Amino acid sequence: MKLKFGIKEVVAIGIGTALFVALTEIQIPTPIPNTYLQPRMAIMAFLAAVFGPVVGGIIGLLGHALGDAMFYGSVWWSWVFPDAVVGLAIGIFAKKYAIKEGGFGNTKMIIHFNVVQVIANAVAWIVVAPILDILIYAEPVNKVFVQGAWAFVGNIIIIGILGTLLCVGYSAVGAKSSSLKKED
Repeated sequence: MKLKFGIKEVVAIGIGTALFVALTEIQIPTPIPNTYLQPRMAIMAFLAAVFGPVVGGIIGLLGHALGDAMFYGSVWWSWVFPDAVVGLAIGIFAKKYAIKEGGFGNTKMIIHFNVVQVIANAVAWIVVAPILDILIYAEPVNKVFVQGAWAFVGNIIIIGILGTLLCVGYSAVGAKSSSLKKED
């Protein structure tokens, strides 16, 4: 996999991180304390799917860390790293989604995107977050695995709906706008 990193990726990181932080305060409660449905995950997943793993991972890492610091006064690192894992994992397959080329509207690509995001969220929220909660913060085992399971379910719903819609919309519009040619 060849990683391209230029001005578009830097801009995507800046905009994506800013949106991620701004959307930190939009939280739909779940029955589990400190676990919410958050649309910021859809933005991160979309930008990772368009611009790749570096962009997705950095948005997850910086966006979550800055959001925690700004809105809560401290950073909960055991949940920052899982967001980076999700962004990185989704971004690894950016070329296969063919969003920039306008190929994301087909069922095969949508299914592929969602299978990847479900697996990425499972690893991040059912494995990484609970283990880090236990190792870093000595949180109770039963509590962190329940929170992780709810975060997993919430994120796959948010990314599955909003993230997919963002990818389909951008693929439909972005492919047309990138095909413009300069006239003589």
